Amino acid sequence: MTKAFLDQIAGFACEHVTPAAAGWSMGQSPAASDYAQAAKLGLYGMQVPQAHGGLGLDFTTRTQACSILAGADFGFAMSLVNTHNIALRLCEIAPQALRDRYLPALLEGRMSACTALTEPDTGSDFAAVTTTARQTSAGWLLNGEKTWIINGQNAGLTILYAQCGTIGDANGIGAFLVDLNAPGVTRYAIDGGFAQTSMGTGGFTLKDVNIPADALLIAPGTAFKAILKEINGARTYVAAMCNGMMASAIRDVAAYGATRMSFGKPLNVIPRWQAALLAAETALRQSKTLTTQATALIDADKDAQLAAAEAKIAAVSEAQTHLPELLQLMGAEGLRPERPFTRHIAAAQIAGFTDGATNILKDRVARLSARKGP
Repeated sequence: MTKAFLDQIAGFACEHVTPAAAGWSMGQSPAASDYAQAAKLGLYGMQVPQAHGGLGLDFTTRTQACSILAGADFGFAMSLVNTHNIALRLCEIAPQALRDRYLPALLEGRMSACTALTEPDTGSDFAAVTTTARQTSAGWLLNGEKTWIINGQNAGLTILYAQCGTIGDANGIGAFLVDLNAPGVTRYAIDGGFAQTSMGTGGFTLKDVNIPADALLIAPGTAFKAILKEINGARTYVAAMCNGMMASAIRDVAAYGATRMSFGKPLNVIPRWQAALLAAETALRQSKTLTTQATALIDADKDAQLAAAEAKIAAVSEAQTHLPELLQLMGAEGLRPERPFTRHIAAAQIAGFTDGATNILKDRVARLSARKGP
């Protein structure tokens, strides 16, 4: 089943996502039909158990699917996998009533969803979140703001992390399922120099938002540990997505170099041109090795903190280094919106901020390596 599924994803990426991505990179937004087609392929239910309407695949397959999709468009791939993540979490930890209320819409692509951690003044320092959850006689009262959230501008549902105790106390943080159509929620889009329309980047404010008692999915004292484990998976599939962007760019460059003539010779016979392409291919192989190692640890339910961080650092760094070089090999042809280079370069920069900024991750790797010892 895995090969057939991945072949379908590759066809979808080639025939549907790649042609549409040119418009997305110029500010257009994906249509409802784009999400519906993804749903038909099972992309929102990759790891969701079959008993709940998903495909029941493993983490390795999810990571491979993300890599293929990112080779066409990183933002669209990130949007899909983030909705998938919420669908999976509903099956794992939500009360049956909440799962049954929201899961069908997620699996069918009728609703997008997000995980909400980042705040205007809080990024990688997760313990410092200031969004508050105060217990009431009817449930919980939420106040605060989340920003730079994938799918944040149009998501209908989120798993939101909020402080139930004293600000700064990691043990006071809980995770809540929040309907973003509830009174008191205001969503907004975030626009920047890099087009992020296919990623749906945005944020939302919460002002006296009432949610029921059973919306507490992860109790204070355990949420902090749970999100760290979840982030290891996210870092690993982001690494795979960077590898996917590199692979697609390398394919384009190699094909172009075989036919584009310069001074009577194909570009790919020019030694300096060949050397730059070879350097990118070598970096990609090394990065894929680290990503595979992290993926295997996660599928085996083993500690992947160090491996996931190392994989993401390597994949982001090779993409940020070599994608501009590959664009240079293409010349002005690489600037055409139907080519992937400019959107991949932008996405590689965004990937460097996602699920742990690279500079902070390097410090984390140093600490984990020291703790592990020789």
